[in-house]
Order: sequence, then structure tokens, then C-alpha cells
Amino acid sequence: MAPDRPRIAVASPSFCQHPVLRAELLALYPDAKLNPSPHRLEGDALVDFLRGHEVAVLGLEHLTAAMMDALPDLRVVSKLGTGTDMLDLAAMRARGIRLGWAPGANALSIAELVIAFALLGLRHMGALNAALRAGERPPQRMGRLLSGRVVGLHGCGHIGQHVVRLLAPFGCTVLAHDIADRQAFYAAHGVTAVSLDELLARSEVLSLHIPLTPETRGLYGDAMLARLRPDCVLINTARGEIVDEAALIARLRDGRLAAACADVFAGEPAINQALIDLPNFFGTPHIGGSAEEARLAMGRIAIEGITRNALPEP
Repeated sequence: MAPDRPRIAVASPSFCQHPVLRAELLALYPDAKLNPSPHRLEGDALVDFLRGHEVAVLGLEHLTAAMMDALPDLRVVSKLGTGTDMLDLAAMRARGIRLGWAPGANALSIAELVIAFALLGLRHMGALNAALRAGERPPQRMGRLLSGRVVGLHGCGHIGQHVVRLLAPFGCTVLAHDIADRQAFYAAHGVTAVSLDELLARSEVLSLHIPLTPETRGLYGDAMLARLRPDCVLINTARGEIVDEAALIARLRDGRLAAACADVFAGEPAINQALIDLPNFFGTPHIGGSAEEARLAMGRIAIEGITRNALPEP
């Protein structure tokens, strides 16, 4: 290994299983260590894999303060993907571990999935497809158009803004609630900024685009879900832990919520089978960024992050 090359370990299966990203990385860093398994490494297994390396390329793997203490050589974490809630950023900052990361690389890919979910939920496609697969010819079931609906966005950052653009041909009334000032974007795209109360009360389709923080963990519990319209379609492509799955199941079962679609689940990679089995729920296994174009963009950002990085912000 050349003396000026960092010791790199790539734990992310999504990166390691991609032939183009693998080739581009090895062309620059031929001694990089790649995870040969298609499964995510966690805990002691991840520590063992990263031990002795200065750079870790991570996707959905969790990195805690205790794990960092067991990795004294670690200097940089380069992130595949835009979420950082699986990293203890304060612990990284305290230990001088730098972060290579760029938000927004998979935003369009996730936004397109949101549109697909909205159509699926409004037209009962999940339940109808399940009936066909079971050999049944279900009776005609009336759905609703996405066109002209009131669509609410809880959070209107990179992903939410792409959703707004994709909704333009549908003529929807778009509402948004965000702690950041997005007034210039709202004015340019006909979005109405509303309070959280109004967002919940009016949205016929509500899509979540907020980060997982101590404040948002479990935010959409029974009390919050009770404020939604009974004909609302709830979409979560953010983080599974934002929604209380038990409360969601209860409301879907008794018809107090029309439908829900999610690409993320609490406790991933485990899934809540009781939720998956509901006819008015449609789920996907965290594929929001799994469009070829998005995966390449995220992977190349992760490669750049090996050398372009900074201490996480407070």
C-alpha cells in the first residue's frame, strides 16, 4: 500500500455490490477493503471489519461512541446516503472524526417514489394486486385521483422540493410545514406554508420529510395520527422511527386512516409483519435511493468524501 493512501474499509453492501462504484473506488484506492457480504454489519461485527482502518465508508450502519472508542485509528466516515441519524455526530466531533457527506443526492429518486405511493394509496393498488395474486377477482373498488388533491409535506427540503415539482402537472393544492424559511421556493412554486395543525387537518395525502431526532422520534403517535383526516393517505420515506407503528396499525385496521405507504420501518432491517399484512398498507424495503442514477451519485459522493470532509457541525 502506498504510504500516502489512507486505509479504507467499505462496509456498505449497497456500495460493495455495485460493480461501477467498486471499480471506481479500487482504481483510486486499490487496497480498499470491501464487505463481501450482502448483509449489513452491525455492532461487534462492524467494529471487527473497520478495525485498523482510517476511513470507513458507511451506508445504513450504526456507529456509536463506544464503537468509535474501539476504533482508535478511525479518522473519517464517508457516508453513502443522506441520513446521518445512525451516526453519533457529537461523539465524532469530540474525537476529531471527520464526516464526508452531501445531502440531496438521492432526493429525486425518493420524490418519485412518493408520487408512486400517493397513486398506490389513493387507488387501493396494493390490496387489489394482493387479491389478484391470491387468484381472486376483487369487486370494483373506487379510488380517488391524485389530480386536484390537497397534498401536505411535513418538511420541504431537497426531497420535498422535488415532490413539489413532480406534482405540478397534477394541479394539487400543496401545503408545507417546515421549521426552515422556504418562502422564496414556496412563492415560486405555488406552495402554501401552514401550521402543523392546518397541515394535519387538511392534507388528503401527507408525506413526511423530516429527520429523525429526539424530538421527532415517535412524533406520529396516536395523538398526532388522530388529527389526520380519515381519508388521508400517509406516506413515510423519511425514517421508520418517526411513526409509532402500533398506533398506525390500530388506525389502519379500524378505518380511521384510509391508507399508509412506507419505505422505512422502525428497527430496520426487521419489519413489522402485522403492518405489512394490512390490506391498506403498502411497503417497500428502503428502496428510496435505489434508482441506478441515485446510487451512482451517492456512491461517487462517498468516494469524494474520503478526501473532502469536515468535522460534523454542532
